[in-house]
Amino acid sequence: MSDERTAPRLPVSVVAHRLGIAPATLRTWDRRYGVGPTEHATGAHRRYGPQDLARLETMRRLVLEGVPPGEAARVVLEGGYDPATEGAQFPDRQGGLPLPEPRGPAQPLPGADEIARGLGRAATSLDSDAVLRCFAEQLARHGVVPAWEQVMVPVLVAAGARWEATGEGVEVEHLLSECVATALRQHSPPVESDRPVLLACAPNELHTLPLLVLSAALAERGHATRTLGAAVPAEALLAAVRRTRPPALFVWSQRAATGHRGLLEALPASRPPTAVFAGGPGWPSDLPARVNRADGLGAALDLMGRALRGSAL
Repeated sequence: MSDERTAPRLPVSVVAHRLGIAPATLRTWDRRYGVGPTEHATGAHRRYGPQDLARLETMRRLVLEGVPPGEAARVVLEGGYDPATEGAQFPDRQGGLPLPEPRGPAQPLPGADEIARGLGRAATSLDSDAVLRCFAEQLARHGVVPAWEQVMVPVLVAAGARWEATGEGVEVEHLLSECVATALRQHSPPVESDRPVLLACAPNELHTLPLLVLSAALAERGHATRTLGAAVPAEALLAAVRRTRPPALFVWSQRAATGHRGLLEALPASRPPTAVFAGGPGWPSDLPARVNRADGLGAALDLMGRALRGSAL
């Protein structure tokens, strides 16, 4: 029988696959919270033993239940919580936790997978605990971009379509938005930087979820962000750019009524220069020459990543 000293020690990729989380999340938990391999030497590859894996399983479960990562790490490191004694379920071999069957009518989601359909049912029955847990699990398993595009967007679009068609269900859309925002904030701990990327909605634009998604996705990649939020007045946005001189600026417009070219033309030049990105369907087709159009989250991440690395766009 092998003990902790003789048991095989697993690399980051294997542990991440077993837990169903991104390798970057494992490294963040180690670097930021100290929940990592107990015998890791500086400069060597991380290798996790059985006790390390048990702590990570507990950490993951606490985070999925809504506990902030810092608090979950404190509990894990103090050894004060044993989920096995609580009757909680461990992840399966793919890292998944079962979503309880919610009450309520099915949300129409043609072509969606079982997870999205179950999430739609949970949202329709206003089961915020199940919705938040499912969002958090998908973020932990797949990362921000796949979770957003494959699960969150189809359910949000279906909820919005139902409201437009029937005038009913706006409370479902609001619950979904709040759960998505909460899960995104819990998923990605803030990254510190002297010059964070600046994210803002155009004046009178109230759709902030794209900013939260982009902020979380950039944090996964180690980029710090500062989010100004909804309906930022033009004067305030210009002042923020002058004051912070961000390496990149992303402005979101959902509706044509908020996507005014004049705002982008008025952005001040700065040294070092700020790479400017316009995202969302509200912007006109003819943007100023210095502005990069970012159609979709993947394109925004690719373009902004290149700009932050100093590569040509």
